[in-house]
Amino acid sequence: MENRQRIAIVTGANKGIGLEISRQLSENGILVVLTARDEVRGQAAVKKLQDVGVKEVIFHQLDISDPASITCLKEFVKTKFGKLDILVNNAGVGGVELQSPTTLIEGDSESLFAAINETYEMSKECIDINYYGTKAMCEAFIPLLHQSKSPRIVNVSATFGKLLFIPGDSIRKELRNIDNLAEDRLEELMESFLVDCKEGRLKESGWPDRAFSAYKVSKNAVNAYTRILAKNYPKFIVNCVCPGYVKTDLTYNTGTLTVEEGAKGPVMLALLPDGSPSGQFYNQTEPTSFE
Repeated sequence: MENRQRIAIVTGANKGIGLEISRQLSENGILVVLTARDEVRGQAAVKKLQDVGVKEVIFHQLDISDPASITCLKEFVKTKFGKLDILVNNAGVGGVELQSPTTLIEGDSESLFAAINETYEMSKECIDINYYGTKAMCEAFIPLLHQSKSPRIVNVSATFGKLLFIPGDSIRKELRNIDNLAEDRLEELMESFLVDCKEGRLKESGWPDRAFSAYKVSKNAVNAYTRILAKNYPKFIVNCVCPGYVKTDLTYNTGTLTVEEGAKGPVMLALLPDGSPSGQFYNQTEPTSFE
């Protein structure tokens, strides 16, 4: 018997925007597979939603940096539902740590920029999770999305994913030229960034060299990959979205928007009707430029 209910996966969903995306999708009749690295926290998140009357949500453990974990989730969804309708790639890290002691001011991003420290190890983790993890999720679930009548991929990005945050003209030109940018070249660019980061030559090579440098590069890569997916899978609707400057752990609670406000854009894109634009970048709920 055909499973008519729409099924969604939300990554990084035990708190913050991911948890709220799960709640809003569930309230729209979507059965949500809420995922998180930590099983105890993920189960607690599902219970938190169920305690306020949200019923269409189940938990499954997922670490998007672990191929075996992704495969386990894929087999679970394949066996239980036989398809996937919506993939929301929300899981991500900032690639920085706070210096201590420090004073942060709500709504003042400059106070955050002045208080962070970035190392090669943090940058590598940021690229591995934000870009490679997102890509691995898409590759794993594209076959199950093909079984949906209305497949949707939503990649949660950031304003930092705009090309203006990449200083190097040649790098910007490659990321912009989606017609000729292949996935293997995108990976080469990510590896070049990490080499330059390790060897301390980010600025000379045209990469951002301060204030969330790896995060900016990872989100530019996610945006470029989103456009590649949209080109390669014309029957899918694939978009990326900046949720806004949201008060979450990622912004060390300096954001100005609530998680309810931040979730609106990703949820809107997850529920877009057939025939909607694909390969676009949204700032919250409004289309924006990749530039």
